[in-house]
Amino acid sequence: MRHVVVVGAGPAGLAAARAAVEAGARVTLLDAGDGLGGQYWRHLPDTRPAGREHVLHHRWETFRELGDALRAHPAVTVVPSAQVWSLERPGGGVRLNVLVGEPDGVGRDALALEPDALVLATGAHDRTLPFPGWQLPGVYSAGAAQALAKGERVAVGRRVVVAGAGPFLLPVASSLLQTGATVVGVHEAGRIGTLARGWLNRPWELAGAAGKAGELAGYIAELIRHRVPWRPGEAVVAAHGDGQVESVTVARLNERWAPIPGTERQVEADAVCVSHGFTPRLELAVAAGCALTPSRFVMVDDAQATSVPGVWAAGEITGIAGADAALAEGTVAGTAAAGGDTRTATARAAGRAVSRARAFAARIESAHGVRGGWVSWLRDDTVVCRCEETTYGRVREVVELTGSHETRSVKLTSRAGLGPCQARMCGRTLEELLGDTAPPGVDRRPLVVPVRLGDLASLPSSHPHPTASHPTGDQT
Repeated sequence: MRHVVVVGAGPAGLAAARAAVEAGARVTLLDAGDGLGGQYWRHLPDTRPAGREHVLHHRWETFRELGDALRAHPAVTVVPSAQVWSLERPGGGVRLNVLVGEPDGVGRDALALEPDALVLATGAHDRTLPFPGWQLPGVYSAGAAQALAKGERVAVGRRVVVAGAGPFLLPVASSLLQTGATVVGVHEAGRIGTLARGWLNRPWELAGAAGKAGELAGYIAELIRHRVPWRPGEAVVAAHGDGQVESVTVARLNERWAPIPGTERQVEADAVCVSHGFTPRLELAVAAGCALTPSRFVMVDDAQATSVPGVWAAGEITGIAGADAALAEGTVAGTAAAGGDTRTATARAAGRAVSRARAFAARIESAHGVRGGWVSWLRDDTVVCRCEETTYGRVREVVELTGSHETRSVKLTSRAGLGPCQARMCGRTLEELLGDTAPPGVDRRPLVVPVRLGDLASLPSSHPHPTASHPTGDQT
């Protein structure tokens, strides 16, 4: 029986696991979280479930159906709290090195998996552009705020500003409202003209996204009901406070996202949630040697196969298009990885859904994609890398002194991107500031997550060891 390993238990991973087992494979489903659902279906633990969980999630019944089917199937092994810390290619195959247990715990169990096929469904995380004061407590990525709201029913503040770009801002505002927070405003960087051009070009193609329109209408109705203003063409360009966010500066933006002088105003808030799109989690794909597209997503064919034999990819690492797209891509990838027939009616329907989803993703990028004028709201004392407290002025100084615009060189000299998050938060920003677009850039990390030296030392002698000498040092 063919063994398929799926990494990631969000919509794409769950769909891939179900499709693979239905095609006759044995499936191991790994996820770093303590349960199924990923970021999209993040929910309270089974020990303290919500009475009306379905109210907080779209397509909740789909999640319940997928989760129940996988847990009950004898050919599926679900491994939660599983950190894949490296991927190696022995003899052209794939080996996943995994630690199972609490991320900060000791004595985690070590696994080494060498599957016949691998499906990567590792998802994405927020991209947050820096601004003066974003290092203050009370500044959150929108994804973190939603995770706390969904997974813990915790509001990040009493008066919260939501800002950035993209449709994700609306469900984040909704999650905050459901925790009892007051959302002062939702500030979308894209101007009305840009949004209209992105969304209304070839409007007949939107017929396949009718469900998305329903979701959007629901969010808009909720904002109206709570009297939350939605303000296009605006951004939070600074946060202020003495040890904690107390207010933010909001400014109008031009088409390039540069602040328009004289439009600044201060808004009182004790928290601000910011998201300027998403960055795919590419570490495992890069370690496997998968080719990337010019926009830095994993390149796949119609069967979701990557450029590496035996490796498939699905979900947001192939393009940001939402949960429906991830479910469809996962179905195609799981079927193909298991050696199943991709010409069945179900697989063909999923393939058509993938095509529609990719067109939808292109609209999102056209309407909400980051414009270069944001750099003008930085000051020399603006922190660019929060882990190492490296400022924009320091990065500029390094470039002037060395004459180098190469990300690795500037990182080693300025220390931007060398902290605990290993450039996950600041990497794309640093590349954009430097104009360095040569892949794989900041995504090449021999160790995907920080690993305790004690964990490495306790591995059995037959277990592969990493080639890097310091698990938390420079891994690019």
